[in-house]
Amino acid sequence: MLNHCRGRKIKLQGFNNLTKSLSFNIYDICYAASKSSQIDYLEYIDEEYNSEKLRSILEEVTNIIEAKIVNISTQDYDPRGASVTILINEGHSPRMDEKGGGAVAHLDKSHIAAHTYPENDSVNGIATFRVDIDVSTCGTISPLRALDFLIDSFDSDIVLMDYRVRGFTRDVKGRKVYIDHDITSIQDYISDEILDEYTAYDINIVSDNIFHSKMMLKKMKLENYLFGSDSEKMSKTEKTRVRTLLKKEIQEIFECKNIFDRES
Repeated sequence: MLNHCRGRKIKLQGFNNLTKSLSFNIYDICYAASKSSQIDYLEYIDEEYNSEKLRSILEEVTNIIEAKIVNISTQDYDPRGASVTILINEGHSPRMDEKGGGAVAHLDKSHIAAHTYPENDSVNGIATFRVDIDVSTCGTISPLRALDFLIDSFDSDIVLMDYRVRGFTRDVKGRKVYIDHDITSIQDYISDEILDEYTAYDINIVSDNIFHSKMMLKKMKLENYLFGSDSEKMSKTEKTRVRTLLKKEIQEIFECKNIFDRES
């Protein structure tokens, strides 16, 4: 049986060298009517989620999963975007006080990385901010502990997540162990409070320790999606049009399909 050690404490020989990888795509969507508002949105996002902010988020992730930071690399890009990479290992350590532009933290066994991608459609005024986060750990520390914090750290309209356990380690009898914890879905590790706010779907191959979940915010308050002072002058008809645009954008990203192409 592939995962014969599910559901019970495993006694291992030597070091636990299972690799646990959690990957996120988090999207924040908004509407900016004018060209100037679109530029203002991109600049706002670039400042709000610069490398220093990403660094603080990833450092908190290391605290949550009780890892130790070995090295951090940060970078802010011109004209926009930022990256942070952190190398980590098992064992908790206090926060580091260094500052930089962009961030990367390196672990001797694992790593955490974040990259931002702000962009906008100059034709219809839809602006999209995407952040990609990868948490890869080796040993007993688990990236799943940080799920709630990561989702709450961004204005997450859409969350796409992949989790996989790779490799094998051995128990004291020499048998291969391919997973050392119980999981049937990534959603098992997300709080009910957060899940209640989203429509969530799973695609899992449990036998191969591959798990995929995607979440889309259920309720859309239009005022939370409008950026720029020119949006305050929108007519009721215009608001209805923009709401339809936003819903289409969110649905397309959630389904990873262009709705127009699908319907044509």
